[in-house]
Amino acid sequence: MEEINNFEVVPCTESDYLKPFRVHYNQNGTKKSWDFMRTHDSVSVLIFNTTSHCFVLVKQFRPAVYMCEWEKAKTQPPQSAEKPEEGAAEAAAAEAQEGQQPAPEGDSSSQWPPASAGVTYELCAGLVDKPDLSLEEIARQEVLEECGYDVPASKLKRITSYRSGVGVTGAKQTMFYAEVSDDNCVSAGGGEPREGELIEVVKVPLHEAMTFAYNERIPKTMGVIFSFIWFHNNMSPKYKISTNV
Repeated sequence: MEEINNFEVVPCTESDYLKPFRVHYNQNGTKKSWDFMRTHDSVSVLIFNTTSHCFVLVKQFRPAVYMCEWEKAKTQPPQSAEKPEEGAAEAAAAEAQEGQQPAPEGDSSSQWPPASAGVTYELCAGLVDKPDLSLEEIARQEVLEECGYDVPASKLKRITSYRSGVGVTGAKQTMFYAEVSDDNCVSAGGGEPREGELIEVVKVPLHEAMTFAYNERIPKTMGVIFSFIWFHNNMSPKYKISTNV
């Protein structure tokens, strides 16, 4: 996953996923403008394995996160890489790879950070880009493809929906909860290779969940943090196990 090389930053003139726009409007008599991206809505799924009492997350390389780290690295003096804190089962961030990759053409003064800088821990998720399917069915397909569990759409519990990236995209994400067992596991998951997905399935034990959520040295999405808190408030009494808050 972290064998990343041959980076090249080029202008994006056409995309199937993002379309830039500029809107002009008046607000309380003041003329304003705002740049935004039109994109798909999405679904995410908090998966809890009742056999092993652990959460099932996904880990993947995110170019946008990596490029943000690269931008920061350009303005900072070189520093020794700091290792992420270990723990939370398989959820410790990988050690920074030794050595640096060449800087992009035209920017020889900067160096690429290690690929681990762009790896994040996330809920199983996917785009809402199939108009003939319900949100539950799309979520079910993502759970199967990314994590390898076959769960009926009827077993998905809707947690809530919210807006993400309100300053850039304003897209809506709908979050679901799915309980699975080892009996539901039909494959290793890992995403859809034909779509270029390269996903690692990660398990976080229930008793380590909140420590994991609040560990700032483990890169993760807000969906992970929120969903773990939701589980603690709504589901923990059912299992009578402390989530270590």
